Amino acid sequence: MSGLIIFTLLAVLMLTGMPISISLGLTVLTYLFTMTNVPIESVAMKLFTGIEKFEIMAIPFFILAGNFLTHGGVAKRMINFATALVGHLCGGLALGGILACALFAAVSGSSPATVVAIGSILLPAMSKQGYPMKFGVGVIGTAGALGILIPPSIVMVIYAVSTNASIGKLFVAGIIPGILLALLLMVVTWFVAKKRDYPRLPKADFKTLMKTFKESIWGLFLIVVVIGGIYSGMFTPTEAAAMSAVYAFVVAVFIYKDMKLKEVPKTLLAAANMSAMILYIITNAVLFSFLLTSEQIPQQLTDWITHMGLGSVGFLVMVNILLLVAGNFMEPSSILLITAPLLFPMAMQLKIDPIHLGILMTVNMEIGMITPPVGLNLYVASGISHLGLTETTKACAPWILVMLVYLIFITYVPIISLWLPNLLFR
Repeated sequence: MSGLIIFTLLAVLMLTGMPISISLGLTVLTYLFTMTNVPIESVAMKLFTGIEKFEIMAIPFFILAGNFLTHGGVAKRMINFATALVGHLCGGLALGGILACALFAAVSGSSPATVVAIGSILLPAMSKQGYPMKFGVGVIGTAGALGILIPPSIVMVIYAVSTNASIGKLFVAGIIPGILLALLLMVVTWFVAKKRDYPRLPKADFKTLMKTFKESIWGLFLIVVVIGGIYSGMFTPTEAAAMSAVYAFVVAVFIYKDMKLKEVPKTLLAAANMSAMILYIITNAVLFSFLLTSEQIPQQLTDWITHMGLGSVGFLVMVNILLLVAGNFMEPSSILLITAPLLFPMAMQLKIDPIHLGILMTVNMEIGMITPPVGLNLYVASGISHLGLTETTKACAPWILVMLVYLIFITYVPIISLWLPNLLFR
């Protein structure tokens, strides 16, 4: 009964148009002060101790690194390298866009940043080459979602903070699923481009290929810094985030010189604004999780699932449906912070690996980024292309179906997510 009251109150507050972070906080305070005898001191203590986790510091650092790279010319160099590799195939610019999104995702950790960085350069170029704008928007808007699956991923950090899972294992676990999804999107795009006879670029010679690779190497090396540093034990994921921010600053300002020193304060402020928003959501979500735990709602749900006899297969179906529906109305950070503390105990009861659950939830969040009415990538792609939101949604629809098929594949073939972390973290 208590769970029904809590979630009804949360839904009512959200339906008023109140921001999710404030809705979470008001739900907790209203319930605690009207229906329980929990002292206000314990709420304040939980508020401060809940965000003391060292891992949370990775979020602002990865956001800052992404901001430096987005405005520092890294995306342009990655696009040149990607199109040199695959531009000679049917739909070459589109294929280069997907590859560039995958490369940029591996250094930015943000899905909207990937769409902005790649889309703002590539969509006008595709239009000049004769590609329909809707096709370009569908490709880039969907491929941009790779930003939260290919490590480093801010969404994975949030999941790890919510469930005490290993950030290092999650990052490594996202590598193979991310590569597979990028390949799948490229194959589908190639078939569509071949069927519609979309243009291709002249084949780049070896000299051009090496030139574009050398130009993009400083950006690509950040992948080695983050993943290599974590795997080698040189530094923790949080320290890797700090290193990536410093490295991105040096690359953008002193190596590529696309960003002037006077532009750095503006970049810092933008990163601070984004970080403050996410950390405020986390703070209120910690309180919400405290309320759920104190009312034993996760335990009650676990017992209910166990008595229903769903098993792991039925449970994973339920998780996918829940997250896909939630993805239509909320952004990924909020969804994970609300659902992960609920779903995690049930998954453990059913012996589902926490890393597999994390990758599964991340793929759901990817799909949520490109589904209306709250899909952030849709708004970003719409702003870049000047298409309406409805047109942008229709443009992304075929690739959304591809990603739904991919989600089923990831859900029931856990070895895809677990093979690499099991190999490296024995």
